[in-house]
Amino acid sequence: MSDMINQYRNNFLKEVESKVEEGEWVKNCMQCGVCAGSCPLGDAWEHTPQKIFMMIRAGKKQEVLSSDAMWMCTSCYNCIVRCPRELPITHIMHGLAHYAKRLGLAPKNNPTLKFAQIFWNNLTKTGRVNELKVGLSLYFMNGFVEGIKTSLKMQKVGLNMIKNKRFSIAEAWGGHSVKDKSGLHKMLKKAYDLESARVDK
Repeated sequence: MSDMINQYRNNFLKEVESKVEEGEWVKNCMQCGVCAGSCPLGDAWEHTPQKIFMMIRAGKKQEVLSSDAMWMCTSCYNCIVRCPRELPITHIMHGLAHYAKRLGLAPKNNPTLKFAQIFWNNLTKTGRVNELKVGLSLYFMNGFVEGIKTSLKMQKVGLNMIKNKRFSIAEAWGGHSVKDKSGLHKMLKKAYDLESARVDK
């Protein structure tokens, strides 16, 4: 019996418990499926949360961390609200996505991953999101030609915003920043170092 328990508590489960945000909750999933039924994107998931949790418990590291599944989470928190065991499912899914990225196992062409990286890069420069630069980065994230096509498709919207004084290119390009950018960057570096220590140990 103890051998069966040890086999069930495989190395990947232990890895998730120690290195993924809220990962210690994975073993408490009772496979009821309420999370999948509560998710507005439930039909679009490659693997629903309860299936991901079972795959973790089965030791399927490569299949889990290379999956698109974690990147489907929109943080609506329906799953957390309705989970009968109150598992922090949203946090676990984001934690798995982050861990997969850190290990280089996240799917390379996932649009959510691309957006997240563009948003993060923009935010961390000044502490504020520059919507114009984020928008342009999104237009061109799949290459120069696609960016030009998207820009041309959206030009009428942009010109109407300028015409109606809802948008100023000069103001938007300059953007805003927090007062202490140096302090922000030190804080982010400290957070990154702490996370690296957790993942690498």
